[in-house]
Amino acid sequence: MKSSGDETVMGIGEIAQRFGLATHVLRHWESMGLLAPTRTEGDRRRYGPDDLYRIAVILRAKNAGFSLDDIREMITTGDPAVRRGVLRRRQADLTERIARAQAALGLIECALSCDHDDFTGCAHFQAAVAERIGMDPAVRS
Repeated sequence: MKSSGDETVMGIGEIAQRFGLATHVLRHWESMGLLAPTRTEGDRRRYGPDDLYRIAVILRAKNAGFSLDDIREMITTGDPAVRRGVLRRRQADLTERIARAQAALGLIECALSCDHDDFTGCAHFQAAVAERIGMDPAVRS
């Protein structure tokens, strides 16, 4: 780690190790326009405090399920409405995924609490399956 004026700068290997990333990931993010490290003679990448912050933001956004394209859109735009649009799309996707996960959990809990030796013979389970495929449970009988 070297100090350039008041700013601490790091090479790609140091920054990759600090965040537990492979160097090719940082290069890929740079090629996508997510990062723009400064370059020294010999075209070596140098990362400063702003780059550290940007990498942390990217990692947080990835952990929240954002795609790299969405992250780039949020980071590069100056329009708050565009950022909110990306956030709303992700919110809608998460809401849908949570609803599907809750339905799956409900089905599992129903099967676990069923008194039948084979839960697939349970009327509640069969009704849930019939509902999923858009079929009247009475038609199956």
